[in-house]
Amino acid sequence: MTTETAPTSARQSTLRASNLALVARTVCASARPLSRADVAAATSMTRATASRLVDELVAAGVLGETEPGTAAGRGRPATPLVPGSGPAALGLQINAGFIAVRVIDLRGRVAAETLEYGDLVGSDPLRTLARLGELSARVLDGLPAGLRLVGAGLALPGIVSGDTLLRAPNLGWSDVRAADLLGGRALRGLPLTVDNEASLAARTVAELAPGRPGPFADFVYLSGEIGIGGAAVLGGEVMRGRHGWAGEIGHVCVDPAGPACRCGSTGCLETYLGRDALLAAAGLTSESSLAQLAELAHGGDARASTALSASARALAVALGGVINVLDIPTVVLGGHLAHLVKALRPELEEQLRARVLSARWTPPRIQAAEPVPAPGATGAAYRELAAVLADPVRWL
Repeated sequence: MTTETAPTSARQSTLRASNLALVARTVCASARPLSRADVAAATSMTRATASRLVDELVAAGVLGETEPGTAAGRGRPATPLVPGSGPAALGLQINAGFIAVRVIDLRGRVAAETLEYGDLVGSDPLRTLARLGELSARVLDGLPAGLRLVGAGLALPGIVSGDTLLRAPNLGWSDVRAADLLGGRALRGLPLTVDNEASLAARTVAELAPGRPGPFADFVYLSGEIGIGGAAVLGGEVMRGRHGWAGEIGHVCVDPAGPACRCGSTGCLETYLGRDALLAAAGLTSESSLAQLAELAHGGDARASTALSASARALAVALGGVINVLDIPTVVLGGHLAHLVKALRPELEEQLRARVLSARWTPPRIQAAEPVPAPGATGAAYRELAAVLADPVRWL
């Protein structure tokens, strides 16, 4: 005699896991708190099934409850559901100008953070990662009770493979195994995921909070600092390419006869659009701000205006090719580029209308990213928290 107990049990277990994930994602994706009845309606589950799954997720801290409002009709008011405050993730970032540590919970709230600014171009990887480890340990030592860390992510400005930074031209680093250099206290036994800074920063545009969609599902993201990083996002997901190295817009050549780039090529976009390059072209020092540059150009300063015009043309060359190839006409500028959107937009959009084949029907749009401190660290934490929403059973 045969039995179907094991296969049936496996199917039931898989269905429960899938339904728990669906309920968790539904609540976290909503812009307003949902009731259990709302969850049942949104997921096409019975009220009893939805309530049972919600209770499990609330007990585990994956979802939370808030005080019910005033009932509009008969009966008791429904208890609103929100993302839980228990699960949290550690986001780390090293850029050419700062190192950052952020702990973010499933509601998107920053539980603790620290940022340390400095010039890290040409820095020693061992010393810099050790310093990041010290800051991380200090932040984790001061975390409030009740948080449960689910993962750690590190954002680095370069090409990453697995846990190894293969090359970061603006840091001057190559073949760096970050996890080995951070130290045990920095991670508290958490597995570390290492990824490109711009790819992770793009998540802060694609998601307003973990699991909650942002205003654009499809966009090209540019991250501006000393260098220029980039990512293409389609359907809310970063397009990674065969090896995970897609999006290096800063190293698209806009003029083969242009200035030498730290990457070894010439005429790369970041030699025109990087922060230091822009300030130098405008006759300003590296201590100057981009706001000063924009103000000078607005006031008619010839050198500042020429610098912005040259950068707009260079950006149009790079973006025109990207939009023609990928058919993603929305462009979001982050980092220092967000401060220059108003100054760059008129000439940039005019140039793109001439360079983008489909511009007559779908004109490219240039948007500024919302200001987010250390967006790479924030995106790294979001990425770790996405694992909770994808498989909440692991955290029950």
